[in-house]
Amino acid sequence: MTVNNSDNSPEPVAGPANDLGVLISTLYRAFERELWQALAERGFADLGARHGSVLAHLRPEGVRAVELSRASGQHKQIVGTIVDELEALGYVERRPDPGDRRAKLVVPTERGIAQRAAAAEVITAYERRQTELLGPERFAQFRAALRELTDAARSAD
Repeated sequence: MTVNNSDNSPEPVAGPANDLGVLISTLYRAFERELWQALAERGFADLGARHGSVLAHLRPEGVRAVELSRASGQHKQIVGTIVDELEALGYVERRPDPGDRRAKLVVPTERGIAQRAAAAEVITAYERRQTELLGPERFAQFRAALRELTDAARSAD
């Protein structure tokens, strides 16, 4: 529920139940909990949410760590540590970048590719349930609005 200001802009009703940050984080925590639990059940129990910031941005041909840092919003040192962990767990490997031999690409291994496929299945099922809850039109509007807000937040960085 919202109230209009004198300039006709909506003003959120006070209280944690309507706080945008609380709403976003509650939804994200529920999604994240479901994702990592389902992945653990599929044989990826050695991973956690921390690894998702890198795994979500991998590409089959590989990606430089600096690009992973930019895409995830994490500092390069944090991404480097996560890549080290994922490499030790067998999800990625570092290879020379054919375009610049001084640079390394972070490339998913077979296990990394399998994890990404399993995550895609879990995410698709989650989105399907949310679409059923809201209906296709409202879910499409929600996704479009979320994309617009996310793009605006990224361009502000």
